[in-house]
Amino acid sequence: MKKLSLTFISTVIALTITAQSKPKEPQMTGFLMQDQLPQGMVYLPAPPDTSSIAYLNDFHRYQWGKSMRSTERGRQAVFDAYVQTDSILKGFSEAFGMLVTREQTPVTYDLIERVENDGSAGVRSVKRKYQRTRPYVQFHESTSVPWDEEELRRSGSYPSGHSARGWAIALVLSELNPAHQTEILKRGFDYGESRVIAGFHYQSDVDAARIAASAVVARLHACPAFIKQLALAKKELEKFQHRKMTMKIQRQQD
Repeated sequence: MKKLSLTFISTVIALTITAQSKPKEPQMTGFLMQDQLPQGMVYLPAPPDTSSIAYLNDFHRYQWGKSMRSTERGRQAVFDAYVQTDSILKGFSEAFGMLVTREQTPVTYDLIERVENDGSAGVRSVKRKYQRTRPYVQFHESTSVPWDEEELRRSGSYPSGHSARGWAIALVLSELNPAHQTEILKRGFDYGESRVIAGFHYQSDVDAARIAASAVVARLHACPAFIKQLALAKKELEKFQHRKMTMKIQRQQD
């Protein structure tokens, strides 16, 4: 019995060691593999030094952001802090002309969710490289989204991950609905500015994020899986709008 127990324990230990030593499969949630992402560390400049003229502009914009927090625009910035795909798409719904949801337009929803992840991945290595201190940490002040402060305190400010996601989504939504491209791009631009208003980022963080997101979306257009998904999403939206129009006509006739 004792020998059997020792054998069992040895087997458990061996299985545990094997499980720990086995490499984990990479969890890819976007379209691009890590080595396919544009290398922001090469083409993006370093964040402004605190003694530079560029940093004075960052400081000025940070003060502007604080002055906007008690306004309607400030309340929009708080809403924009939520990074769930549903929340982001709700924020774009007016500009896009409809609300994209997993239930009614699943192909389009999946497209945007994966683009969002690629946009975020496109700035991750640059964040790690520079580890720029966020403005609210730098100045020992609060933000307009206090429940996010502790989680983001130690993550790099440059470039802005939120802004990269928002701008990447705006570019792709503009392709899906070019008739609304101006409104969509304006919404995507404002999404980035919300990070300055909330106090989590400097203006240069947001500006660099837009460049990085544009580079990611350009690379996506050389990705067959993205091209296929984009085409399917366009067809899905056309069918959805056709059904919507048909139902409207039927209701008018009834």
